[in-house]
Formats: sequence, C-alpha cells, structure tokens
Amino acid sequence: MTVDERRLVQDALRALGVRRLVLGVFSQSFPAVDGEDLGRGTPGSTGATRFLEFAAGLGFTGIQLGPMGTTTAANPSPYDGSLFSKNPLDVAPRELVEHGFVDVRTVQSLAATTPAAAARHAENAHVWRAQSKILNEAWASHLRSPVSGGAFETFKRAHQTWLRRDALYDVLCGLHGGCWHQDWGTDEDALADAHLFDPLPGQEARCASRLAALLTAHALELERYAFIQWLIHRGHDALRSVARAHGLALYGDLQVGVSGRDAWSHQGLFLRDYRMGAPPSRTNPEGQPWDYAVFDPDRHDGAAAFLRARTAKLFAEFDGIRVDHPHGLVDPWVYRASALDALKAVREGARLFSAVDLPEHPLLALYGIARGEQLDRSQARFADGWVRSLDEKQVSRFSMLFDVLVDSASAAGHGANGLICEVLSTQPLPLRHVIDRHGLGRFRVAQKANLADPDDVYRCENARTPDWVMLGNHDTPPIWDVVKRWEASGALATQAHYVAGCLQSKADSRRQLGLRLTEEPGLLVQAHLANLLACPAENVQIFFTDLLGMDQPFNRPGTIRDDNWSLRVPPGYAESYRQARKSNAALHLPRALAMALRARGIAEPHQALIAALESVG
Repeated sequence: MTVDERRLVQDALRALGVRRLVLGVFSQSFPAVDGEDLGRGTPGSTGATRFLEFAAGLGFTGIQLGPMGTTTAANPSPYDGSLFSKNPLDVAPRELVEHGFVDVRTVQSLAATTPAAAARHAENAHVWRAQSKILNEAWASHLRSPVSGGAFETFKRAHQTWLRRDALYDVLCGLHGGCWHQDWGTDEDALADAHLFDPLPGQEARCASRLAALLTAHALELERYAFIQWLIHRGHDALRSVARAHGLALYGDLQVGVSGRDAWSHQGLFLRDYRMGAPPSRTNPEGQPWDYAVFDPDRHDGAAAFLRARTAKLFAEFDGIRVDHPHGLVDPWVYRASALDALKAVREGARLFSAVDLPEHPLLALYGIARGEQLDRSQARFADGWVRSLDEKQVSRFSMLFDVLVDSASAAGHGANGLICEVLSTQPLPLRHVIDRHGLGRFRVAQKANLADPDDVYRCENARTPDWVMLGNHDTPPIWDVVKRWEASGALATQAHYVAGCLQSKADSRRQLGLRLTEEPGLLVQAHLANLLACPAENVQIFFTDLLGMDQPFNRPGTIRDDNWSLRVPPGYAESYRQARKSNAALHLPRALAMALRARGIAEPHQALIAALESVG
C-alpha cells in the first residue's frame, strides 16, 4: 500500500460523505513478530506498530479495539474483564527490554518455546505462564533499581483509588482460594473481606480495621500490582502515539458487563435480586443469561460517579468509546439472580424500568418509569414496541446514566460524537429516544439483513447519517464464510440481485450486474462493501477478518471454546492481502469505493478519481 492509495481512498471517502472508516481489531489479535512474541498480540509490540501502519496505508481513519481489562486464565473473554485495571497480557516484552526491565535473552528464550500455532491463534495458557516470568523479572529489576524520573509515582497518585482496590482483590483471592467473593468463607475475616468496601450493617468499624491491616501486611504486593499496571499503561500510551503518528483515531470499548473484581469492590451499587442479560431477539431467540450485575436505581448517584470515573479514564486513553449494549444503561433486561434455570429465567425476564405491574416481577414495580397505560400488552415485553409512548420527563429519566457518558465525552472535547452506540437488532422506544436526543446512530450489520422485509433495520438503505454500517463484527461469522453459506443454500442470487438493485438504477444494468455478482461471489462481497460506502451513513466499520479475507470466526456468542477470542492477524498478512484482494478474495477498498461513487450518481465530477481507484491492483 502506498501514500497514493491512502490519498485516493480518503479522497473517495470525502466525496461520498463517509466521515469515519474504522478497522476493528482486538489487542490479542495483533500479529506475531519473530523473537518477541509470547503467543498473543500486544499493543506495544512491533507487530502492533506495523499493523497500524498497514491500516493507515489502506486509508482507514481509526482503529476500534475491544475491552482491555484483566481477564483470567480460565476465561479470556475481554467482555468479562476488569473495568479499570488493564490486562497484564497486554505488556509488550519488547518494551520491557528497551526500557531495561527485562533481559533480551529472557524474551528470546520464552519466545523460542511459543507454539507455532500461536501465530494464528493466541495460546492463552502458554501466554499466562510466559508473561508471569517476564513480569516477575521486571519487578525484580525494579526492586534492585527503583524507577526514577517520577513517572511511576505520578501514575500511582493519579490512579490510587482503583489501584488499591483492584490490587486488594488479587490479594484476597489468594488468601481465600477463589475469585468470587461470595465463596470466600464465613469466618470473621472472610466476611469482612467480602464486604470490605460495602460493610454489612454494624460491620463498618471491623471492615475499616481489616482494610488498614491488609494495606500494611500486603504493601509490597500492592506496589507490585501498581508497577505492572504502570508498565501496561505505558504500552498503551505508546500505541496511541503510533496511531496518532499515522493519523488514526483510537477507539476504546465500554463493556456492559461488570467483572467479579468490580462487582466485589462496588457491590453496594448493584441490585442483589436481579442480573442483567440479553432478551430474546431475532438473532438469539432464547436470550442470553449474562449474569452481569445491574445498577440499583436507588443508588443512582453512586452509579453515576462510578460511570464518570470509568469514562473519564477511557477518554484519557482513547479518542472515542464504543458503548457496548447501551440498553444496559437505559432500560436493561433483567432476570432473577436466584433462578436455578438461568436460560428459562432470562426468557421470562423484563426491562428494569418498563415492568410496572408484572405479577411475576413485583419488585420491579418500584423502578417503573413507563406507566401501565403506555405499554402495548399485545406484544412480547422484549419487543421494541412494548413501550409505545413516553413524555419528555420520562425520556430524561431513562437517559440519566447515558447522559453521564455524554457529559464525559463533552468534557474530553469530543461531544456526543465521541460515543459509538452498539444498538443491534432491538431498539426499544426508551433507547431510541435517548439515542435520538443526542443525535447518535445505531449499528446496521449488512450480513444480517432480511431481504424479504424492505423496512429491516439491517438494510443499509434504511441507515441514517449518524449510523454505523458494517459487513459484520466480532460476534458474527466473517463475510467470506457467510458468502459460502449463501452459495451452499442457494441464496447467492437473491443477495446478488439485491445489491445490484442498490448500486444500479437502470433495469438492464441491474440485471447484468446481478448475474455477474451471482457468478463471482468474491465480487459480490466487494459490492456489499460498496453498498455500505454509498448508503446514507457517514460511519463505516470493518472487522479485521473481513478485511483480510479470513473465514474463521473470532467469537461464537453464547459458547465457551478454547478458540474463542483468540484469532490473530496471520503471518505475512500484508503480502497475502495484496495478492488476495486482486482476485476479490479479500476486501478491496479502492474497487468498492469506485463502485460506490458510480452508485451514488456522482461519477461525472470524479471520473479521474474513479479511474485511479480502479487502477489499484
């Protein structure tokens, strides 16, 4: 990819009114580089730097990362990670060597033991062992020669609240032999530890005494925790500097889920009787019992302060934030925490603020914002039309927590446009009003479009200017696998003629293009991308698997598998991508942009640009 290609792509984006073209990739997916790879991508690695340069050369304007919190060896899902602490697996060994914390021979020795398969799929268990050795050496180096210059001390002062809290969680998990505070035991110390920051009535003095004792007894462990977090945050700062140098905005991810670490330290903010999940939907008819904590409406001030701290930290580290399932802040779907059959319970759940008189959920009547007469009881209570009307005061109440995010975005100088709202197949009226009042859009995932329904939310022609359109995301199969399924099921012609109809206005041209796309599935994928680029939305996102022509999924929602959350950018990706796109086996942005410019009927003033785009190999 050349500077000219980048200029051509960005000129075409401007002509089409596409403001942001963002590439999605998770930190563990950054590519391997010989001699410094321990089996997982890291933000501060040479592999990450080269990949950002590659993306910038293609004309992307930003990079969307996944959540970057601490995960566990047993559960690598970033959406279950910590909300303040960053993942120790994100430390780049190269940076530790360059700053004198680790001997290069240690890294080379560990890299030599990395399984070859880890270059394509992160090896979670191996990485945990290898990174532990690296971090132990870095800590020992710091003890021998403490970091000078004041950067570490400044970091500790700025983040002391969550550093102390999160470090103590690790200490207590070690003391009590488990990482779920409800299983820590029933002796006096265990009970105090389980409620250290949310004492039971009458236990305030006991918890304060216990906290002081823990801080003294485990001071060195807390210092080590802070040191490692400082290293990780340095690596993130390095990645952001690389992104800025290449003209790329960096977007973070505000996950809806609350980790065990954060549920323990902030348990007073959450309802005890209910958990948050996903309601039944067109893409997941059974729903999903996420078992996530849900904010107690009676603790609004505390929840707002918690969110303010989270978003302030994210906006200090990123140029924008993807809001994961904003329903969870507006009108979360909840189900009984005590249910033995969680899947049945989540199907029988309700929205927290729109369940004013349900006999099976009497407690939720306390929190109702929608009134009984505003509900359409002919619909399922998870349906978008369950709430059929709201007044302005009610919308303001639904929006209270979401407004905290908007305020944080404004304080960081971004305004509401600093937020990317992951609204998928369902958008109940309360959420639609909250999103609309801030001028924000939703997601349109092209591969999920129902072509039998002209009003389907995933069809790109139904997009609005602030929406985000995409072929797929981290939870969907790659478009290259989808097109194979279309071919196997006989749906290829239907898809081809639909896209041809979007891109061509004349009947003869539509028919000819439809026949060609049916015969050339790879070109059909380029046409689908062109349809995204030509539609009214000004924001386009592409996931790395779609870009590179990969057919393996990154995550299979609702399943626990060793290969979930592990797929990496493959070795030799730059050259293999160049070759694959020539034959329409990977996304070809210039080719799709040329198609989009013609489809928008603005070819005449851009003939030279279209010709240049079509000449790119």
